Amino acid sequence: MSAELLIGIDVGTYSSKGVLVTLDGQILRQHVIPHGISLPAPGHVEQDAEEVWWGDTLALLRELLKDSYSGADVAGIALSAIGPTLLPLDGAGRPLRPGILYGVDTRAGAQIDALNREIGEAAILAHSGMSLTSQAIGPKIRWLREREPEVWAQTRTLTTASSYLTYRLTGRHVLDHHTAAHSMPLYDPRTRAWTAQFAPAVLGDVGLDRLPDLAWSDELAGYVTAEAAAQTGLREDTPVAVGTVDALSEAVSVGAVHPGDLMVMYGSTTFFILVQDTPTPDPRVWTVGGAFAGQVNLAAGMSTTGSLTRWFVDELAREYSTEQAYDRLFAEAAHLAPGAEGLLLLPYFSGERTPINDPQARGVIAGLTLAHTRAHLFRAALEGVGYGIRQNIEAFRELGAQVRRLVAVGGGAKGRTWLQIVSDISGEVQELPEVTVGASYGDAFLAGLAAGVLRRDDLNRWVRIADRVDPNPALKADYDRLYGLYRDLYAQTRGTVHALSRPSA
Repeated sequence: MSAELLIGIDVGTYSSKGVLVTLDGQILRQHVIPHGISLPAPGHVEQDAEEVWWGDTLALLRELLKDSYSGADVAGIALSAIGPTLLPLDGAGRPLRPGILYGVDTRAGAQIDALNREIGEAAILAHSGMSLTSQAIGPKIRWLREREPEVWAQTRTLTTASSYLTYRLTGRHVLDHHTAAHSMPLYDPRTRAWTAQFAPAVLGDVGLDRLPDLAWSDELAGYVTAEAAAQTGLREDTPVAVGTVDALSEAVSVGAVHPGDLMVMYGSTTFFILVQDTPTPDPRVWTVGGAFAGQVNLAAGMSTTGSLTRWFVDELAREYSTEQAYDRLFAEAAHLAPGAEGLLLLPYFSGERTPINDPQARGVIAGLTLAHTRAHLFRAALEGVGYGIRQNIEAFRELGAQVRRLVAVGGGAKGRTWLQIVSDISGEVQELPEVTVGASYGDAFLAGLAAGVLRRDDLNRWVRIADRVDPNPALKADYDRLYGLYRDLYAQTRGTVHALSRPSA
């Protein structure tokens, strides 16, 4: 067999997935490896770059290339990962500490406040196209410099998860423009380049040379080195794409690449990517680059969605296996009426990202009575996520962005119950692709582009819509009322949960 296969690998929050794909998009082999996260302190969320990110990559490649396949069959590879994350490397390219995760890690609140004071919130929004939130990498870089000076002194490269994996394969530090936009205020979206304008506030007295090269996700990052070939089983000189964060690869995987396409990714968190003709900056959401040269995206993200149902299963359904628990809970929730018989839940168990951007937000359950059961609580959790999804879509439209088509993808999109709840709450039709493997499938397509064996219009052959979920108009009035109560509940409990989130003296 000649080199006519593609590999995509995605390292997510709770698992990593790899796929081996033909040039026409047929999946020959796939494999999933579960892993966890580390919570070393309140608001701190981390993963080990060597053990989890690189270790999972090696294990996935072994599974994908065993038996009848080998590295000689592979025309290209691309990798995506959770992001934007922060990983400092020493001069030899070795991680100096665990990777600091994306917006679910809220450690840099003081640094956000300091940068807003020193630079000005309006100036940051005008420069970066979005406001500083827990999703931003700049404040976390400053946190590292201020709080871990011994690590900072050894740091020679500041990278992210997908870029670290690409570096391990190619020896080159390169970052995609989508992720770079979150390195605010170090990135200028107009010139699509690193900028020194506000760099001292973040980097201190070190220069922009600590940052990776910049490129688009589908560009060629380099080729598999001899060292990486020996470790991975890939052929030396195999083309490697630049790659990106998991959500952008997920959007590619379902064909959300045209203006007006909105991808809703139901993962551990929920992530939104809306493709635009022109940028519409707004402090509630994120203005970032797209997958391909010149593209603009609006992005948004909720902090706790799939991880909320995972918490529910782990803590409140321990008598069942994980699969049995999910099956039972979703079946019970499907038989309950909208509103969970008077329950309302705010799903802010890890703070919240867009559109409220409140790292001190916390989960709230309102309306409990002795008549409520575990099933009611689970239904309320699913609905709480649905209200959050509606709030993000409304934010897009309020700032003038066009949402013409919604495509659902991710682990949470595999069950009809949750999708129907979201469509009923939001009033949106959700299209369901035939292949919903996720970001790794999009990575395989990016690999084909970087290797020169695919063209962008080949995505039409890879992605086919298999089904759709239509909202039930009979439920609109009830859910409109409950959605209003959902927004009121946050406003009315905000002060209380902020006080609770602060450590006692």
